Amino acid sequence: MVGRIPVMNVKPVVDLGRLPAKATVGEPFPVSASVFREGHDKLGAEVVLTDPSGTRRDPVRMTKHAEVPDRYDAWVTPDVVGAWTFEIQSWADPIATWQHAAGIKIPAGIDVELMFTEGRLILERVQAELPRTEKAGHELLTAALAACTDTERPAGARLAVLQSPELEALLVAHPLRELVTVEGPYPAYADRQRALYGSWYEFFPRSEGATRDPETGTITSGTLRTAAERLDAVAEMGFDVIYLPPIHPIGEVNRKGPNNTLTPGPDDPGSPWAIGSKDGGHDAIHPELGTFEDFDAFVARARELDLEVALDLALQAAPDHPWVTSHPEWFTTRADGTIAYAENPPKKYQDIYPVNFDNDPTGICREVLRIVRLWMSHGVRIFRVDNPHTKPLAFWEWLLKEVRRTDPDVVFLSEAFTRPAMMHGLGAVGFHQSYTYFTWRTAKWELEEYLLELSSESDHLMRPNFFVNTPDILHAYLQYGGPAAFKIRAVIAATGSPSWGVYAGYELYEHVAIKPGSEEYLDSEKFQIRIRDWEGAAREGRTLAPYLTRLNEIRRQHPALQLLRNVVVHSTDDESVLCFSKQTLDGDDTVIVVVNLDPHATRETTVHLDLPAMGREWGETFLVHDEITGEEWSWGANNYVRLDPYHEPAHVLTVRRTA
Repeated sequence: MVGRIPVMNVKPVVDLGRLPAKATVGEPFPVSASVFREGHDKLGAEVVLTDPSGTRRDPVRMTKHAEVPDRYDAWVTPDVVGAWTFEIQSWADPIATWQHAAGIKIPAGIDVELMFTEGRLILERVQAELPRTEKAGHELLTAALAACTDTERPAGARLAVLQSPELEALLVAHPLRELVTVEGPYPAYADRQRALYGSWYEFFPRSEGATRDPETGTITSGTLRTAAERLDAVAEMGFDVIYLPPIHPIGEVNRKGPNNTLTPGPDDPGSPWAIGSKDGGHDAIHPELGTFEDFDAFVARARELDLEVALDLALQAAPDHPWVTSHPEWFTTRADGTIAYAENPPKKYQDIYPVNFDNDPTGICREVLRIVRLWMSHGVRIFRVDNPHTKPLAFWEWLLKEVRRTDPDVVFLSEAFTRPAMMHGLGAVGFHQSYTYFTWRTAKWELEEYLLELSSESDHLMRPNFFVNTPDILHAYLQYGGPAAFKIRAVIAATGSPSWGVYAGYELYEHVAIKPGSEEYLDSEKFQIRIRDWEGAAREGRTLAPYLTRLNEIRRQHPALQLLRNVVVHSTDDESVLCFSKQTLDGDDTVIVVVNLDPHATRETTVHLDLPAMGREWGETFLVHDEITGEEWSWGANNYVRLDPYHEPAHVLTVRRTA
């Protein structure tokens, strides 16, 4: 039933309130609603949070939206991990109603003494409810009551006392609530900060520390022990998460050869995503990589370097996975009696059998939860989930709830490059982060729209992670853009999203595709071991590592870049120059990013900042500091920029002070 003071169209609400909206400890999130009533009397509204312990927090007053009539907004911030709720309370506001009428009638000489009498009655109610300990407030009210009854003083002077900023603030802090309506509660779940903010680095352990015999050309796989030696370099670049593709035994049946061919040699390692062989399945480690003791040592070393280990969770099986023998009902059998392998036409994955979740769902659920908890027991608190959109949402909702129930710190990243409804659905049922379409957003208008969509339209459903490349995706922009393109994409990813990711080789400008028009790497690491000369590249200056390091330093130094819901897009006069800013809610930290999207040419243009959207006045000037080059300028609403991609294609500016 509609309340006496109606509250409608509440946001954020997911699936009519059945599922919790996304929240993060320390991250402000917006609550809004349409609040209105009949007639012209004034009203008020506020948000009340209830924390996981059931404690109701102090109300947060909602304010009128600047542009949308009857829309009220407030920002609230959870401070502990767990299940929160919020409700909106609306009420008739006799104080504001009187203030509005008095401000019009008394100066016009209409019902002057009647208005002062009504004001006195309202202030007496406030005084009766005000705690005795608030002595300053009682003094203000005493003076205001005296003004209401002092007929010897001019009406304008009496009204001025009642309109003083000090009294206004007191009355806002202690409203009189009549006809109170409560809408809610609605759920929101606050995750730990890593669910929102982090810098990810992906490498294949078998490539790290791998060696090639100079005489025979035979390659010896790296191990978890040799891969651990690479962790220092990853940590030095400022990354927070080291993500490992599957480390399980790899199938031998239908094993893929180099560049996804069907003719592997006897020494070809196969794809790590073709999981399972005679050596075990998802609960085993590939013998060439090592043992669980080696994995535990890898996790321990990562922790020493303040790195979290993320492990791939790929719910599929190679033809020789133990599941195929022990549980053939977990797969789809075709009309000819064969088990169906994975396809995404025109791509074929003959080395992978998808799991059919409609056959024995209870058994599959039990097994997957066992596997997840096994790796959790070995220190994995982050899972990157492969192709979750090919499994039922109901399964993911169950699994993620089961894990959250006992281990709310465990984070799941959805690798679902699929339709928006499915991406949003995966986020809604519990995935903490999501891969996005960022890799394919390269034009200015695309990036502007996408930044706003992710930060203010779908933010209650999914949190983005901007990967600049993956083992599957080498965008044409990187193939043909040269080193400048790698800088450009890194800047946008590292500043546009609180979480971003890099797949190894990006810092070496790896850019050659298997053929024109393809996004597959030539000699893809998915199918073979790649030996990289990290030391030689650093020695010869052929690496982007210092640039990535600086970007991660900037991210750690500036809280504004660790938030999602704070993007403001600004206009420029050049369709190849993108500008956006991010700012903390208190305004103490502001970052302005200007990027030349053209990796081949210098661009000169004017950037037009929306100063009111940044909490500033038109005409205001301020000092900005370029965090990449160290230069400083005085900026205002309109600013000339010149960005040479061969020198530095971007400004990452922090506001130092008013000029």
